[in-house]
Formats: sequence, structure tokens, C-alpha cells
Amino acid sequence: MPVDQYSDPFEEQLSAALREAGGHFDSPAALAAAGRARGDRMRLRRRTAVAGGAASLALVGVGGALLVPWGGKPASLPSSVAASGSSSAKTVYSPDDMIRTLQQLLPEGEFSMTDARGTGEERPPLAMGVFDDGKGKGSISVGLARIPADAGEVDPSTAVMPCPDEEETHLDSCKTELLPDRSAITVYQGYEYPDHRDNLKSWGADLVTPAGHHVSVIEWNAAAEKGKPATRPEPPLTAGRLKTLAAASEWRRIADAIPGEEKKPVSPTGSSARPTEMAGWLILRKLALLLPKGLERVGNGSQETGYGYFVVDDGKGASLVQVNVQPNMSDVAGQLYGSGTETLPDGTRVSVKQGPGEKGGAGVVMWTVDTLRKGGLRVVVSAFNSAEQDKAATRAKPALTIEQLRAVALSPRWTATED
Repeated sequence: MPVDQYSDPFEEQLSAALREAGGHFDSPAALAAAGRARGDRMRLRRRTAVAGGAASLALVGVGGALLVPWGGKPASLPSSVAASGSSSAKTVYSPDDMIRTLQQLLPEGEFSMTDARGTGEERPPLAMGVFDDGKGKGSISVGLARIPADAGEVDPSTAVMPCPDEEETHLDSCKTELLPDRSAITVYQGYEYPDHRDNLKSWGADLVTPAGHHVSVIEWNAAAEKGKPATRPEPPLTAGRLKTLAAASEWRRIADAIPGEEKKPVSPTGSSARPTEMAGWLILRKLALLLPKGLERVGNGSQETGYGYFVVDDGKGASLVQVNVQPNMSDVAGQLYGSGTETLPDGTRVSVKQGPGEKGGAGVVMWTVDTLRKGGLRVVVSAFNSAEQDKAATRAKPALTIEQLRAVALSPRWTATED
């Protein structure tokens, strides 16, 4: 069914996705860890991370590149074995296994207020708790994921969180390096808030292996990432200990037990029965590189495939900027692009619309540039004068102009194999 030209191509509203991501975790820190890569951690938990805070940078990527494809939803599995779509069975690691592993890898101290998810659950595994080495309490969380490797191996150097440009960073330090096993790791030290208020520090490590293991460690110098005062001058683990914790082989063994998606049916010609959709984390990575300079990224998120967004602020209020990417849409081009559509010399169709928002937010306007390349790739970029479509406007106009939206939508990055 073709998507209406100016409606959100995805039925699931962002707010619903964020609520779902919070799952059953009720504590602030658990909610923070539950979504990891998908929450505005100030109010929408952690399914999208707040790009202004350093903790989010581990998941969204410093400088805005998303590295954690946390959107997979394998079916719930029994505690004994994991059905992987093959005759072999995978070990299932319980929440207790996650907590026990984290505790064993931490230095000597007290580990309390724990919460976790194992590999047999709907969302990816994580472990979190409050650690006290005798110098004050600090919150620590570890999240695991698997990055799909269609061609056999993942390139860790391009999948790991990149350090930001110096002029864009709010970090005290950030370093990316390759390990002897060809894994890539980024270790950073920064703050929960861009303005460093409350002296709430957030440090972390992000590791990707050639096999697609993804480990993200985040720690704070408080018993919770937000809403609690700092309880020590710095988070408990040094940069070296963060690196050691993220690189521990125990996490890779557990990540190997994360259930994979069932293989999609293949047509007799050998091609996939459905067009390949761009991963949400990759959309965010590309969008981060295309956003105009001078915008503070205060939130972001994505769906598993096809959709990503940033909430940006140019000093005049929050503004939602979203991208929908859909492959092989040429067959419905006639229904999507009517009179008034511009056709570029290379055959790309471009349609522009400025109108009211569609989710009921008071005073919300939506500016959209909808493009269809000759090869069938549809890229739709929209900006709003609010942080959420169903909430009241927070500014007079969207933060991006039509020309800027057009530049994003028509960028060759959307068809490039490398950024």
C-alpha cells in the first residue's frame, strides 16, 4: 500500500514507541538503561538518547552518529534454550547472569539497586546498578547488542561511536582506538548536561567487534543519571577500567546468545522477497552528518528500519527533524508525486509542502521535502516547530529552512555505501 505523500510513513507514533521501550523497568536508572539508544533520557527514557548529554553520545554517537541498533524484537524464549531458526540451540543468559557478570568485572566495592534483562527477553540484554568503591555511589550500566553482518563481518572502525569535532564537543576527552583483535573502542569523559550543571558527569565506552558484538558502558558520578545530586567528584571507573570492562570477553559470549531474526524468504532468483530497508541507526548516522552546524542536538531516536529523528535547538526552541527512507518506491511514484512536482536533471522527483502538523499539536507546522530518486529510493525529510508532533508548538518556525531540508533530502549520502 502506498504511503500518503505527506503523512508519517510509519503508523507507530514516536511517543508510543518510547513508552514501549521503557518496558517493565520502574526505577529512573532502569528506565534510563532500558532503551539505551532510543529515548530522550530527560523525559522519554532511553530508547533515544539525549545528544547533549555525554551518556547519550555513547549510544547516539558523539557528534550525533547512532551506533546502537537496539530495535530488534525477537520473540520471548523459554529459559532453557533459545530458538534461533536453526537446529542448534543457544544458551540463554538470565537477568541474574547479567548482574553477576557485571559485578564480577567491577573492582572491589558494593553493588546494589540492580536491575537487568537477559538474552531471552523481547529487548536486548542489559545490566545496571549503583556501585560504591568507598568513595561514593555511582550508577553504572552495560548494554549489549548484535550488529547485523550481511557480508560476514562488521567494520568496527565505521560502526563504533566516533569522537566529535572539537568545535562541537561538550566532552573533556574522547579517544577511539583499534584493539589487537581488530575491535574498535571509543572511551569518552563528559557531562550529563551540555552546560555542566550540577556537575553531573557521564563517562562511557563503546565497543564494536568484527563479529558484530556491540557493548556500551555508561557511568555517572551519582546514584541516578538525572534528578539526583552528584555523590562523588567523578564516576567510579577510570578511562582504563571502562575500556577493560567494555572489552571483557564475557560480554561477547552473552551477545552471541542474543536471538537473531529469522531469515527472510528468498525468491527463486536469489534476491530478497522484500526490498532491503535502511537500518534506523544508519539513518541517524547519516542525518547527523547532514544537519546544519550551530544546532544543539537535544534528543534523537529511530525505529528498527526506515525512520530516524533528531530534536534540535538553535537557541529559539526545540524543533523535531525526522527522516523516512523507503527503497523501491518507483512503482507508486504516480500516486505519490502529482502536479507541482519538480523533476531534476538526474530524474529525481522533488515535492515540497508547508502546512499544519498532523498529530494535533497546537500551532504545530510541518515543512517537508519529499524526494524519489530514479532508482526508487524515497527520502522524506520533515521539520516541525515543536519537539513532538502531538504537543504544542515551541517556536514560530522549524529550525531548518526548506532549502536546508532539501539539501538533506538530496544528499548523496543516502545512496553512499560509506559516510
